Amino acid sequence: MQSGRRSVRVELVVVSELLPVNAGALSADARVLPSVRAIGARHGFDYTDDAATAAMLAERRRALRACERGPLVWLGALALSAGVVWPILGPVVPAFSGKPVLAFGPAGPLLVVAVAALALVRRRWKRELLDARLAGYREVLGLARAHGVPVTHVPGWLVGRSFSGGRETMPIPVYAEVEPSPGGPSSGGLSPEGPSSGGSLPSEAEPSTAPDVPTKPASVMSYEAMADEGGWHDETGCLLLFAGIVGVAWAVSSDNPLGYLAAFVAVPVAISIWVAGSRQGRERQRLRETAVAYVRALSAAQAAGAGVPELSPVLQKLLEEETEKEKNQAA
Repeated sequence: MQSGRRSVRVELVVVSELLPVNAGALSADARVLPSVRAIGARHGFDYTDDAATAAMLAERRRALRACERGPLVWLGALALSAGVVWPILGPVVPAFSGKPVLAFGPAGPLLVVAVAALALVRRRWKRELLDARLAGYREVLGLARAHGVPVTHVPGWLVGRSFSGGRETMPIPVYAEVEPSPGGPSSGGLSPEGPSSGGSLPSEAEPSTAPDVPTKPASVMSYEAMADEGGWHDETGCLLLFAGIVGVAWAVSSDNPLGYLAAFVAVPVAISIWVAGSRQGRERQRLRETAVAYVRALSAAQAAGAGVPELSPVLQKLLEEETEKEKNQAA
């Protein structure tokens, strides 16, 4: 795939390699890098090393997934299910008849085991999420946002959304916004400890040698517009088909031709709706493939040193889905 001044290969690029922010984007504002390096020194990690950052994020993601899907999770889920079901099924088991201790007694210990196991899972998961390197990276993302540096996406697992639903357990820190900089030294900015009125270390702006960022194709924009559309064709078609069957049954039982007329209208309409839904689904899948290719192109450009723009909510959701698919295939 050709993009701008340099050729970017995307055949072997996976979407999970797309970082929330890379060194190229952080270098766009000369005020940011000194603070990022200070955060790295405080947490014992170099956040300006893209390869090391990608490896660290992959390692921490695997550790969190291991907590979420480990043996204790299964033990807690099984114990919870058994503790809830036991009082319902226990009394009807003939062997437990007249023995309330056996019919109801095990439910309490099972629930205690379930609560203890799931609480331990939660504690281990949160400890992994509080890892110093992840905490420092969340600071880097907050710093980047405050300086107007584009953050392509924030993975749900990084802020604790994968375990607790929509709520962010460890949100990205919010700092006061800083006036945009043309890239030269500035006395403004944030200290690595958070918002500050003091200056950051000046640094010379270096000429950019990064490749151009791929332009978003019109097909990707079309996918963003229609990604959440549809989903009603199957249900509506089934309802119309059912209405046609009911109409035929009514006509047969009551010898009323209106039932046949209803079926004559409902069945073709149902088929036409299914055909339209099938066409829309194929078109959405085609556009989805172009959107995945675009995200891969962004990942390749970022790996070559380019700072890529923030992804739209639709593309962020697509990135999460594709990343999960890649992780499952690699497992």
